[in-house]
Amino acid sequence: MPRQTLLEKTRNIGIAAHIDAGKTTITERMLFYTGRVHRMGEVDDGAATMDWMEQERERGITITSAATTCYWRDYRINIIDTPGHVDFTAEVERSLRVLDGVVAVFCGVGGVEPQSETVWKQANRYGVPRIAFVNKLDRAGSDFWRVVETMRRRLGAKAVPVQVPIKNGDDFLGLIDLVEMVSLTYDVDPLGITYDVGQIPRELEAMARQRRHEMLEEIADMDDEVMHLYLENKEPDAVAIKRALRKGTLTGHLVPVLAGAAVRNKGVQRVLDAVTDYLPSPADIPPVEGLNPKTSLYEKRAPDENAPLSALAFKIAVDPYVGKLTFFRVYSGTMKTGTGVYNPTRGKNERVGRLLEMHANKREERDEIYCGDIGAATGFKHVFTGDTLCDKNHPIVLESMKFPEPVISVAIEPKTKADEEKLSEAMKKLAEEDPTFKVRVDDETGQTIISGMGELHLEIIVDRMLREFTVAANVGRPQVAYKETIMKAAEARGRFIKQTGGRGQYGDVLLRVEPRENRTGFEFDVKVTGAVIPREFIPAVEEGVEEAMENGVLAGYPVTGIKVTLLDGSYHDVDSSELSFKVAASMAFKDAVARAEGKLLEPVMQVEVVVPEEYMGDVMADLSSRRGRIEGMSARPDGRVIDATVPLSEMFGYATRLRSLSQGRAIYTMEFARYDLVPEELSDKLISRIRGW
Repeated sequence: MPRQTLLEKTRNIGIAAHIDAGKTTITERMLFYTGRVHRMGEVDDGAATMDWMEQERERGITITSAATTCYWRDYRINIIDTPGHVDFTAEVERSLRVLDGVVAVFCGVGGVEPQSETVWKQANRYGVPRIAFVNKLDRAGSDFWRVVETMRRRLGAKAVPVQVPIKNGDDFLGLIDLVEMVSLTYDVDPLGITYDVGQIPRELEAMARQRRHEMLEEIADMDDEVMHLYLENKEPDAVAIKRALRKGTLTGHLVPVLAGAAVRNKGVQRVLDAVTDYLPSPADIPPVEGLNPKTSLYEKRAPDENAPLSALAFKIAVDPYVGKLTFFRVYSGTMKTGTGVYNPTRGKNERVGRLLEMHANKREERDEIYCGDIGAATGFKHVFTGDTLCDKNHPIVLESMKFPEPVISVAIEPKTKADEEKLSEAMKKLAEEDPTFKVRVDDETGQTIISGMGELHLEIIVDRMLREFTVAANVGRPQVAYKETIMKAAEARGRFIKQTGGRGQYGDVLLRVEPRENRTGFEFDVKVTGAVIPREFIPAVEEGVEEAMENGVLAGYPVTGIKVTLLDGSYHDVDSSELSFKVAASMAFKDAVARAEGKLLEPVMQVEVVVPEEYMGDVMADLSSRRGRIEGMSARPDGRVIDATVPLSEMFGYATRLRSLSQGRAIYTMEFARYDLVPEELSDKLISRIRGW
């Protein structure tokens, strides 16, 4: 088969959703129906192929994104199964950056849940086309049409059902395909390999015709032929409808919605059909754009195997057998075993060791990875998540990914002297793998502090240290990652003048600091006139400011939400250096911040609690006692939904408390929302405790 045809018959897709919506179960069924595995692994039994880590199998959740390849109807499908828990949102972020399409999974009872919204926003950011699968329609209280309505309302999606579930009470019997106007029933084969395709039951015909009319109304704008037939009250055929749905999906104007119950093996083959029918191939997406570091101009690379190589490293993993594994997506050209590639992000030359096609944690050797494909390589020494790999003669830097800042920290120390070196090595490898895991040493206490996205995230990290790296460590209690900001503008001058026997040091800067809107980020501006500070020393001033921001003046927390302007300064022909201006800038910054009315900021979480109505009052009262702000309430079949924002510092131990309040019947999810000012009284206590007053 010609390469271009192979490219058009390739799909790079992700399965993404809120925790417990059934992503891994769907992936397992896809692998079974495509013949990739010969037995369906169950998440609840700890036997899912894609959940290969011990921690995943024990907890029944996905922690790390896993890649695999399967074949359906002559199409090659590269699948990435992503985590649903918000603590591992970086895995979703980096996967979406390299995927061409997404199957968004929604629970038939829960509908659009907090992480569903997060995933949707991430897909919007990267412009990834998606189809939706409403799962768990066999559960009591499931409602396909309510889920479609919440997709439209909460996600702003033009959700277009292409199937209708056939239900008898809570029993899920099958589907009506609105494109081909046939019914699919699953009452014969327990594995769902075969199903009956027949006429739509007479009692459902009127409803099916009405829903098909609504579908045609939504898609008519996408295709001239369908529009023409629709206006003449004529029926377009299935080929024309699929063409219109595909156009709408690729442009992001609409989202085809499918229905099923993956755990009962119902509806998954039709999801595979929809992946091939509606989601894009690498040939359908626009050429990737990147910056040429030589010319500082943007260039495009089309998905052509004869074009210069451009690939993006989206994930680093440490494999106990092959060492450091770099997962990458090839956008143009071909990556070959044993050849040299260039990493313009780090300015390093690398050599391709082995090339691998991954199937969860299993590997198949490849000689080449072509454009449009996802693979993994060994042998790269200086490649990190988000780095570009390219042809040295045609350098290009592709857009990387942005990851959220950690919100929670714990102190960690090795149990014995022998564990010290192993701990350091383990943390280095884990930080390479996970861009949201940070390690630092507290200057005052000398403690090693590790930071992450939540209690579960850090718990998994510590567990991996023990199991994979055999490091025994003592871990402190979780601490909130506070930050510092300022409330008003202030100026200060910093002079670093040192005269010794030989060449001295001279740096002199005047800085103004002022608060930024939303109390986030950092901005550096230069307003010096003339040649009061040589241009080559200005980057050193910015570097000095950034280093000083790591430890604020109030309580030593990082400073954020600040604009720094370089106003004036002076230099010495002989004694001035980058170091002297770096130190002078740090001194000026700390002095200015001390005059700018500093305040503490704390992470505030978006919390959603689903609770039976009889316990709602107690749960709301408890949230209020935790400084929570109730932002809304709604009803769904399995209880009332309470939306609130609560400071992270008040949420430790909440799972236990919620179980106690609701006799174990309530569930909650929590994700980072924003940083807010700490109330004055609490702020004073925190600062006093840290300073030891």
